[in-house]
Amino acid sequence: MVAEDAVLLREGLVGLLERVGHEVIAAVGDADTLVEAVRADRPDLIVTDVRMPPSLGDDGLRSAVQLREEFPGLPVLVLSQYVERSYALRLLDSGGGAGVGYLLKERVSAVTDFMAAIGQVAAGGTVVDPEVIHQLVRLRHDPLERLSPREREVLALIAEGRTNANLAAHLFISEAAVNKHIGNIFTKLDLPVATEGHRRVLAVLAYLRS
Repeated sequence: MVAEDAVLLREGLVGLLERVGHEVIAAVGDADTLVEAVRADRPDLIVTDVRMPPSLGDDGLRSAVQLREEFPGLPVLVLSQYVERSYALRLLDSGGGAGVGYLLKERVSAVTDFMAAIGQVAAGGTVVDPEVIHQLVRLRHDPLERLSPREREVLALIAEGRTNANLAAHLFISEAAVNKHIGNIFTKLDLPVATEGHRRVLAVLAYLRS
């Protein structure tokens, strides 16, 4: 299900999704209609804009949060031109961070990456645009009590989008040491092995919520 008030973008998303084999059961232009459509015919995935009618505020994002609460586990991928901070963390925190994504619209131009994000969110994964993480990190810098100072430092660098190799070079330690710190972070944040595919993102979300 696609929710986007800009007609050209909405039709473009529908065409793109259908071209790669997805079935779009509804394409709506406002948040109220989105909620009604989901209640009437629950989709496997929602792709929604943030700023939509009726108020042209963050209606799309607020509706996504509402629907995730009403239908636990409902996969939602948010597309936006900007980061709406007030509800972004609530959305990413819903359902334990599973089956949710937040991408900036400019990423849609990278079709392969966008389709990969669609598949990952639909399968219960977590996809967050690096710029979204960067802006949210600036709001939350409180340390996580269970982590050591070095582990908090590693997690903060992960939140900046650094690779393990870059972490090792930045901290003047081996990659093996980096892997050990990351493993400790996952354990202390109670991120089970079953979430292996997106534990790194979930760890960053835990950092943002602290």
